Amino acid sequence: MDAFIDMLPPRYLDDAAGFFFRTAQDDGRPLTSIDSGLVAWRAMRGMRHAVAALAAQGNELIVDEVLVGDDKADYVRLLATFDLRLVGVHCPLPVLEQREQARGDRRLGLARWQFDKVHAGMDHDVVVDTSAGSPKECAQAVMQALGLR
Repeated sequence: MDAFIDMLPPRYLDDAAGFFFRTAQDDGRPLTSIDSGLVAWRAMRGMRHAVAALAAQGNELIVDEVLVGDDKADYVRLLATFDLRLVGVHCPLPVLEQREQARGDRRLGLARWQFDKVHAGMDHDVVVDTSAGSPKECAQAVMQALGLR
């Protein structure tokens, strides 16, 4: 997802036609929502179609995306003919907020805003908690649960 966002001209990263942010306070902490305009919407829809096109050519893919709203239904429709496996990557909100702050390249409050939206209505094949295991341990758990080598 980030690779596709990085393809947009920088002016669309805080613009009504691209991605735009609103920050408020929630229990004394920032809560930053993100919305998308036409340019961002087309880029993200194009990404979903690119994923489907890659799959149609026989590629096995791992797609890392934050799914909210209609994005979920679009993927389900586009990937209906493939062996799609959904992996839920979770961790407690305080851990997410700590990681968000440590990264330094995210707007503070995005994790809080996304927290209850990303997994809503999703039926995951596998769920991992990244606060309970290392990236390698989580990857191994996913591979084992999905019967991958």
